[in-house]
Amino acid sequence: MFQDFKHVGDRPVVIQVKEYMQRLIIKGALQSDQKLPSTREMSALLKVSRNTVIAAYESLEDDGFAYAIPGKGSYVAVMSGHSAADSSESNGSSSLQIDWKARMNRYALSAVELDIMKPGIRGSKGMISFTSIAPDEHLFDLGDVRRAFMDRMAIEGQVLLNYGYAKGYKPLIDYLMRYMENKGVDLSGKDMLITNGFTEGFDIVLSALRPESRSGAAICENPTHHTALKNLKLQGYQITGIPMERDGISTEKLEQVLKQGGTFDLAYLTPSYHNPTGIVMSPEKRSAVMKLMTRYGVPVIEDGFNEELRYSGAHIAPLIATAGQGNGVIYIGSFSKVLFPGLRVGWVLGDKALIDHLESVKRARSIHTSTIDQSILYQYLLNGNFDKYVKKARTEYKRKYELTKACCEAYLPNAELTGDGGLHLFLTFSKGVNTRQLLATCREQGVIFTPGDRFFIHEGEGTNTLRIGFSRVSDENIERGIRIIGEQASKMRNAK
Repeated sequence: MFQDFKHVGDRPVVIQVKEYMQRLIIKGALQSDQKLPSTREMSALLKVSRNTVIAAYESLEDDGFAYAIPGKGSYVAVMSGHSAADSSESNGSSSLQIDWKARMNRYALSAVELDIMKPGIRGSKGMISFTSIAPDEHLFDLGDVRRAFMDRMAIEGQVLLNYGYAKGYKPLIDYLMRYMENKGVDLSGKDMLITNGFTEGFDIVLSALRPESRSGAAICENPTHHTALKNLKLQGYQITGIPMERDGISTEKLEQVLKQGGTFDLAYLTPSYHNPTGIVMSPEKRSAVMKLMTRYGVPVIEDGFNEELRYSGAHIAPLIATAGQGNGVIYIGSFSKVLFPGLRVGWVLGDKALIDHLESVKRARSIHTSTIDQSILYQYLLNGNFDKYVKKARTEYKRKYELTKACCEAYLPNAELTGDGGLHLFLTFSKGVNTRQLLATCREQGVIFTPGDRFFIHEGEGTNTLRIGFSRVSDENIERGIRIIGEQASKMRNAK
């Protein structure tokens, strides 16, 4: 015994010794009331200092795993419970075994079916991957983040480590309300809820708006964000897709659908740097869309995705700004694609009555979003770092955007290209090119990308499309990877 202790260099030795002894006690290798080796003997067995063993024994006593008898030594405490194996042996019963797959409900099964990340498009080391549209971590200004953390902890650190509020950290809410006002949003009658990123906010809104007497009905752009599609389907919504045009959703098709007289509970739209197409909805279409939604009484969930990553042209007001004093737009935002996705902070801006209900849903689900995360983000913004960082990020991403666009135009001249900014471009090939097959041949050449069909509502749509994410790819690999995609696409066309 004690020969299998292995010292791992990155953790305090005393904790490792204590946890090692604790595991032996729990597993029954050391029995109740059994005398432990002396501290001198144990230090020799484990090849650690005697003081380390003394501290470990004291910690075991503190946690109730051992007790000391003065002048005699340390002993294993009597455990109030036993392992499952010990229990089954003592009472003659077999250990409890559940077939968890058989117990899963339709929601859980659907979540697995719709989970495209788990099977994923995996790339081995050294492979050129265009699958990510996350920010480049090399741009993160760690010094400013560290300073924000230290500043906020110095001001109210003890408070931040306690429970927070379901609605969110008030200083951050106040800051973000001004931030949205600066985008042209009329804040009268509106309020805000802080969430764990966009996805939680979207899921909370969907669950609150889902009808009880029938399946929900939603309108969205086609194609659209696959995470949004997944959550809509999991919440039981029937989805009607409206095709995209070069300047955004087809308002003609949208009006046709609305005129048919069906009841729609909501519309989900991403007007700026749309995922996956990268298209920015024109000001004229934004106005036309809001007029249609107002006429037919359809509330809009606006995804503020990538709004800050504008590389050219004038600022375009979000739909919630276009709506004026109307309360029919629910804006969901986050800085995940601009700043730090590791800080899971998003927000829902909408009518006060709506936010009041969403706050209660949020409290029931997760109590509140991490107060430390919220406070770090607030202090970072308050310190004036955001504008400085966004300027740096825009410069770098614009350069990569233009390089990627030029490479696509050079090596994929037969593909239609869309993308007005953000961190990705979208390619549409002729109907004869299947991008799933193209992915398989490109993978053999060390290149992967995201096939576009996963962004479409119905199976069989978009099989000739793909998304190129360039944010985390080096210049050399952007050029090389797109050239390989072009070569393989050309081979596929010539083989037909």
